[in-house]
Amino acid sequence: MAPISPDSIRTPRDLAPLLEHTLLREDAVEADILRICEEARRHRFAAVCVRSSQVARAARALAGSGVAVVATVDFPAGGGSTESRAREARAAAAAGASEIDVVLGRAALQARDHGGVFRDLAEVVKGARVPVKVILETSRLSLDEKIAACVLAQAAGASWVKTSTGYAGGGATPEDVALLRATVGPSVGVKASGGIRTADDALRMVRAGADRIGTSSGPAIVEGHFGG
Repeated sequence: MAPISPDSIRTPRDLAPLLEHTLLREDAVEADILRICEEARRHRFAAVCVRSSQVARAARALAGSGVAVVATVDFPAGGGSTESRAREARAAAAAGASEIDVVLGRAALQARDHGGVFRDLAEVVKGARVPVKVILETSRLSLDEKIAACVLAQAAGASWVKTSTGYAGGGATPEDVALLRATVGPSVGVKASGGIRTADDALRMVRAGADRIGTSSGPAIVEGHFGG
């Protein structure tokens, strides 16, 4: 999975195929989900990203559109048991999610229980049976931990690594995106998320190596302009 060339992006609208239009508020209601789905259809975004409890509703709204549904799992803390995480991933896929974003179990990583991290992620990947992104929460990890997390996610069969939940302070940075890209190479995707609100923000992430952008500001990005 090669990163998208920034040279192919000439206007903010060229970013649309890279964007996951995101709504992860716990208090989101049906009207909110329908709104982001309609916006994703209209702008031809890559996907909408919602909590697993909202997947079925989003999948119905997006049927036949070509816009994917991404479900967050064990979000935002990432502290659940492997069994519950794998079960949630499996249920979200059955409800219509075509990709899963699961939060890394940081406690095990920071305790250097690399075997435990690997086994946990491998079980989630196995349970999901759809592509899995592993959310690292880069603002909470050291350099060595970020690299280890990428290596473990890739070894466990994850299809993507992702910077942030957006719920832990600090979001995506070009430096972290570049590190993730350098660590996983071209065969694993890199999703930048957290604090990306403008076309310039998104383009910086693509230039750093991201090939997917998670944002709640999708329409503003594609309707904006560079240099603003």
